[in-house]
Formats: sequence, structure tokens, C-alpha cells
Amino acid sequence: MEKKELVLEGLDCASCAAKIEDTVKNLDNVDGVELNFITKTLSIKVEDEEKIEEIKKIVKKIEPDVEVYEKNERKRKNKEEEGEEFNRKLEIIRLVSALGVFITALFVKEPFWLQLTLYIVAYLISGGKVLLRSFKNIIRGNVFDENFLMSVATIGAFSIGEFPEAVGVMVFFEIGELLQDMAVDNSKKSIKALLDIRPDYANLLKEGKEIRVSPEEVKKGDLIIVKPGERVPLDGIVIKGNSMVDTSALTGESVPRSIKENDEVMSGFINLNGLITVKVEKEYSESTISKILDMVENAAAKKAKTEKLITKFAKYYTPVVVFLAIALATLPPLITGAPFNEWLYRALIFLVISCPCGLVVSIPLGYFAGVGALSKQGVLVKGGNYLERLKDLDTVIFDKTGTLTEGVFEVVEIKTFNDFKKGEILKIAAYAEEHSNHPIAESIKKKFEKVINKNIIEDYEEISGHGIRAKIGGKEILVGNRKLMNKFKIKTPEINFSGTIVFVAIDGKFAGYIGISDKIKPGVKDVIKNLKDLGVKKTVMLTGDSEKVAQSVAKEIGIDEYYAELLPGDKVNFFEKFSEGVSTAFVGDGINDAPVLTRADVGIAMGGLGSDAAIEAADVVIMDDDISKLSDSMKISRKILKITWQNITIVLGVKILFLILGALGKTDMWGAVFADVGITIIAVFNTLRILRVKKK
Repeated sequence: MEKKELVLEGLDCASCAAKIEDTVKNLDNVDGVELNFITKTLSIKVEDEEKIEEIKKIVKKIEPDVEVYEKNERKRKNKEEEGEEFNRKLEIIRLVSALGVFITALFVKEPFWLQLTLYIVAYLISGGKVLLRSFKNIIRGNVFDENFLMSVATIGAFSIGEFPEAVGVMVFFEIGELLQDMAVDNSKKSIKALLDIRPDYANLLKEGKEIRVSPEEVKKGDLIIVKPGERVPLDGIVIKGNSMVDTSALTGESVPRSIKENDEVMSGFINLNGLITVKVEKEYSESTISKILDMVENAAAKKAKTEKLITKFAKYYTPVVVFLAIALATLPPLITGAPFNEWLYRALIFLVISCPCGLVVSIPLGYFAGVGALSKQGVLVKGGNYLERLKDLDTVIFDKTGTLTEGVFEVVEIKTFNDFKKGEILKIAAYAEEHSNHPIAESIKKKFEKVINKNIIEDYEEISGHGIRAKIGGKEILVGNRKLMNKFKIKTPEINFSGTIVFVAIDGKFAGYIGISDKIKPGVKDVIKNLKDLGVKKTVMLTGDSEKVAQSVAKEIGIDEYYAELLPGDKVNFFEKFSEGVSTAFVGDGINDAPVLTRADVGIAMGGLGSDAAIEAADVVIMDDDISKLSDSMKISRKILKITWQNITIVLGVKILFLILGALGKTDMWGAVFADVGITIIAVFNTLRILRVKKK
């Protein structure tokens, strides 16, 4: 199935959005349906284009005024953005006019026909759109939404002679809707500003000339020029020049990074001072910036349990309240003989209060804003569901190399046996590791420093989890861990070394070992302590390194448990052992740990900058190598969830209170407007505090 994203331009009804999502989910051969009301984007997986047309018809049936187009249709999107400001101005003019006529009507006492005419004019100017939408929805069988509730409530108020309240409720309802839309749009703009890292152009070098083109037009292997102040448009290698680059948009780092020839640069970096020439390594669709933007933009589609619960609640809540309002209007007069107009008025108040907008708007907005706030700090979360899981973790399992330790290895000791020389075993090890890009292999080759003649390497074989067997210069070579030596019955002595040991055997004889050290990352000990303070019950380290190295690292940083000398497949088995029945996160480098990352409740990739595997496999990607952002992210996610539940409590509490007061006749239409529109605006502005959440 092919994934598609449809933009629903003009969708401003949260309950209609829920109906669209439910209807599309029931279609055959359609999967992965997620509609985000905040971004007005419908994500789907379909087998053919015919389904897209069917979905467009469904949207048109439920919301005829909504325009549907695919997200990649940029011209249509630009047209939408250009028209937003103009439409907003028209709305303001319409509502100011309605408010002016309404105020005039309040001061006109005689003649009655003039007063009534002014009220009707003000009502139609402010509520014409609401009435029309409600009428169209009723014809299509979509009855229970805010348009229907407001139409019934205000027409009912007119019918019992409550003209000022009927008009006032409609005017202030529409003003509230405008303010709510403006607040949501501002939050979206704030989030877009956080992620405004999409490059607009690339300076392509073609036949010695510099041509400004779209990044999508640049191919792998092309040369581009990046001038001071410009954003790097594509991933590549610097082949000329040096400069300082600002990486904050991707990593959250405030300190610029120095780059020179042969250094890698990522799309989204900002070139600060030097002119650099870059050889493009990835086309735009595969570049770091493209993957990050895609991940963040799609995060809104992965809804948290709280979001889904609120959507489901709103679906049943509105019809129930409508039937309660009908009962409130009819039963007391029938049973007690009380005046019908009085109980009808209470029922109309009941209807106005019942609109669930405060919940269905502010809750998705909260998760959307949370993803944006964390992305500003270089932490990419793939969806609200992972944001919710992040706050309450029972167990955190770590890979060692590159996660808890620097992953930058250095040869610190070479020990020989059986009359072999240091230079000989270093050379043999370097030749054996020639085809490997593992950090340990790189450290050995770096120590050797000489050019490797590949022609003398024969019968190369990499034995997973053990090491390398090869024939080099006619000699049988084994380079790897103790398991490899045992496999080929090579006797090795006990060695007291706290780092990584690479054993070397030549023609069946133990030749010696190379000792390699790897530093623990700064602040790791504090991170483990902070996780404990946040309520994490157990921390575990899994590594393919030796027992001695693992024990040393675990003891120094305060890890609860560790398991050493694991093969790649062993990590999955050990992870499943710890993850059963508890909320578990796995933290790894996103490349060799991909199988475990995908199995975790929350897979967290460290140092995802430029790593395709990290971005693909993980649920959360910490773009730089700052492990302290793990505990910081948990704190921020808790703050986000706290604000979200504040909104749920405030909105439901106020609505329930005013529903009771309305039923008892203790509040009027103005109180109802506050309980609907006012509380929605309060919830939305409370949500916007998420964008101001800072790392602690």
C-alpha cells in the first residue's frame, strides 16, 4: 500500500473531522487512517488512486466547503497560505459589523419592528454561516455538531422572545471561534518557525558556472556552493574551504561547529562565515533534513491514548447531551405542569454549554505543540503516543558503545607472545580489519597509519559476534575476541585489562593482543541518577564487549544490571526478557541496534544526526550525542502531559458545573457562552505554554 497525505483546507469543525476519520477507516483496502485536526491533514495507505477519489467524496459529503488536495501539490498549498490573511480580514469585518448592529439594536426600544429587524440582521450576519452549515449537515444525516447545537439554541431563544440573548450568543460564539482559530494558527506558526529549516535553494556548480536551483534538482555527486549565511541544502562532504556552522536547528546545540575539507555536513546546517564547496552524498528526498521534516510533520498523525479517548468521548457526548436537553425541555412541564418556556430556555442553555470544542481542539494541539517544543531542543519524537509513553518508564535498557561511552576508540596497549613483534601483530590486525568500518577496526587502522595493500588479503571471512578469519600474505590469521580464539582452539592467557581486547593469532599460534580503550561520556552518571529520581525502577546495560569491561563501566556509572559478550541476536532475547509486562525504553545508536529499537515501547536513538537507520528504527531520536537529553525529555513530556490533563480537568469541570447550573436555572445564556467559547479559548492559550517549556 502507498502512503498518501491529503490536506483538508477549510476544515474547522472538530466533530466533523472525527466523522471523516471514522468513515474513511471503514472503507475496504484502506489502512493507517489518521486525521489531525490541528494540521488539517489526513494520512492514509491505499492501493490505488480510485480510493483517493472516494475519500474526497466522503469529505465533501460531510464538509462540502472543505477543499481536498494532496500535500505535495505545492501551488495549491501556497494559494491556501496566501488566502488565509485575506479571509481572516473578511471574518473580522463580518463580525465587527454584526456586533455593531447588535449593539445598536440594544439601544433601540421603539418601534418594535425596527428593533426586531436589527436583531435579525445582526443574527444573520453573524450566524448565517452556522445556519447554512447546520442545514447542509442535517440533509446529509450529520446532525450532532456545534453548528446544530448553536442553531437550535439560538432559534429556540428567538421563538420564546429572548432576542438579545439569541443574537448575543451567536455573535460571541463566532467571535470565540475566530479567536480560537487565531490562537491555533499562531501555535502552528510557532511550531513551523521551530522547524523552518527547509532549504529554499542550492547553488549548483555546472560547467564552471554557479546556478541557483531547487534542492530537489540536485543529484548525488553534484557540487554545490554554500555561502556565508546560507543554509546547507543537502547532505555531503566538504571538498574545499572551511567554516563554522550553526547546527542548532537540528541538534539544539548553541555552540557553532568547525568544519574543514573532508568533513561531513548535513542539510539544515547554517554556514556562518566561510565559503565552502560540498560534494552531494544524498539526493534531497534522502537527506537528513527531508527525513527530519517528514518525521516531525507526520508525528501529529500518531495519536496518544488520551487523544483517542477524547475523540471517542466527544463522539458520544454530544448526542447524549442533546437528548438530555430534550428531556429537560419536555419532562418537567409534563410531570409538574411548570411553564414550558422556562424549561425550554434551560434546555437551550444546556445545548450551548454542551459543545465539546475545548477538548477536541486543545488536546491534539497540546501533543502537536509538545513535539514541536522538543524538536527545538534536538529531540525528535515520532508521535504523541511515544510522547505519552516517555513520561512513565519502568525500565531503561542501554547499549554501551556509542551510547554510554564515547564510541571513539584508541589503541593504548599492544602485548606480544610467542616471539611475535608488536609491529607485526598491529599490521596483521590492520590488514584483517581493512573491510570493517566498526570503531574498533578504525582505531587499529588509525594506529597502523600505513597504506594497506589489499592484494595480499585472501579468503576474508567475518564471523558474526566473534571476529575475522583471513589469509594474509599466505598466513592464516584470526583477529577477534576470546570466543574466536576458543572456536579455533587457540589457547589465550588471562589478561588484566579494563578496556576492549582484540586477540591476534597467526598460523594457529597466539601472537598477542591489542588493548583498546573507550571513554565514558561526560554526565552519564548524572543521567542514570536522574532517571532513578524520575521513577525509573531499573537500568540495564547490554554489550558485546567483555565481562571485565562491562563490569567496570556499570560500576562507574551506577547501572543496576549488565550483560556482556552478547551476540547481535542476544540483545533481542535479553531485551524481551526485561520488557515483559513493564514499560521499557531501549537507548542505542540506531544502526546495529535497530532490531531492539523497533521492539521497545520507546526506542531512543542516540546521535541520529545523519544516521538513516536511527531515524527509521527509533521512536525518539536525540540528534546530537547529548545523553542528558534523555532525562530532560522525560521531564518535558511530563510537563506536556500535565498541561494536557489540566485542560481536560478545567474544560470538563466547568462544563459539568454549568450544565448543572443551567438545568437548575441558575445561569443564563451568557454563562453558557463562557462555558463553551470562553473555556475553549482558555484551554487553547493554556496549551500554548508548552511552546515555552525549557530544558531543566
